[in-house]
Amino acid sequence: MLCPGQGAQYVGMGKDIACQFPEAERVFAAVDEALGVELSALMWEGPEDELTLTHNAQPAILAHTLAVKAVVDSVMSVKAAAGHSLGEYSAYQAAGSLVMADAVRLVRKRGELMLEAGKTRPGTMTAVLGLETGLVEGLCRTASDENAVVVAANINAPDQTVISGDPGAVRAAEESCREAGAKRVLPLKVSGAFHSPLMEPAEIGLRNELSRVRFSDPRFPIIANASAQPVKDAEEARAMLGAQLTSPVRWVQSMLRAAQEAGAGVRFVELGPGKVLCGLLRRIIPEAESISLGKAGDINRFLEEAG
Repeated sequence: MLCPGQGAQYVGMGKDIACQFPEAERVFAAVDEALGVELSALMWEGPEDELTLTHNAQPAILAHTLAVKAVVDSVMSVKAAAGHSLGEYSAYQAAGSLVMADAVRLVRKRGELMLEAGKTRPGTMTAVLGLETGLVEGLCRTASDENAVVVAANINAPDQTVISGDPGAVRAAEESCREAGAKRVLPLKVSGAFHSPLMEPAEIGLRNELSRVRFSDPRFPIIANASAQPVKDAEEARAMLGAQLTSPVRWVQSMLRAAQEAGAGVRFVELGPGKVLCGLLRRIIPEAESISLGKAGDINRFLEEAG
């Protein structure tokens, strides 16, 4: 099971699912109740600039993922799961490690902490396409110094890496990547340098929040972003989520490990908004079978196939 991360949100997300499936409607209602706000109304009606705010986008994507999971749960046998950044919380909730209300409030707080850290020490992120990750990492080290840092933050595919850090260092790394032959260098619209050392204040605050929440052992292994290894223990889950904010998302390694953990013949199923993770999977494991379930039509076809 693959769970998408921030950036997958869009106005109207999940509305068609809630209209067709009572199980999904109940999930959205539970999320609204846990937050004490009508997040579902924001998801379905916008405005887009408000939905895109980190502390709204994160619980919205989690809600969409869990709504899909509620609909298809009875016809899926999950061998392992992974979530991209925020999506790791969706994976743990789906595996029973977190109760829904705790997961929703955690990601809301996570978004608030990340937003505040970005205001305290402004940073930025850029996607680099067409360069091997090891080369990008080396160029980031060269562009960093004692006053400004840039790191490989999201290792999304063998030739797709998102870099993150102080604006000056990121700009220097961008130029080096262009000179090294990158096909595209795309600055991202973000509110901070996520998955970099600039998120350390947010990590401290998040660890405090995580310490107050009860975790259970996941029912199936979760491949952690920070280690790309399967997590099967409640306390390790808590620790990995704490480490995640300042660690790179090791998505390439995570997908390779997930395929190994799940075994031969497994199908990767992306639950929630968008189809980004299935697209990345095709670049990492071209022969892998995958499907994205984000809209009601996708879900209906999946249910029909399952009988």
